[in-house]
Amino acid sequence: MAKLSSIEKNNRRKRMVKKFASRWARLKEIANDSKRPADERFAARLKMATLPRNSHPTRVRNRCALTGRARGNYRKFGISRLMFRDLASRGMIPGVTKSSW
Repeated sequence: MAKLSSIEKNNRRKRMVKKFASRWARLKEIANDSKRPADERFAARLKMATLPRNSHPTRVRNRCALTGRARGNYRKFGISRLMFRDLASRGMIPGVTKSSW
């Protein structure tokens, strides 16, 4: 089980990303539009730099939904490799069976 503070910090980041998503998209569109003047594009980049760090999507960490583990996660299932193996062995994940020979 991961530290609750780490899990909560990541949840705060997710909320902040959602809150600033429209601003990031609008400013990024302006900054990457080659038809706009260079000074306008530069101003958009400066505004992007003033937004909070944790509002950028790359700051969010993929964590296990059950344990909060930060490494070894399967995106499709949203759980860590350890929990995946445990649940698959118990037959709790539909369509997944542990191979044996």
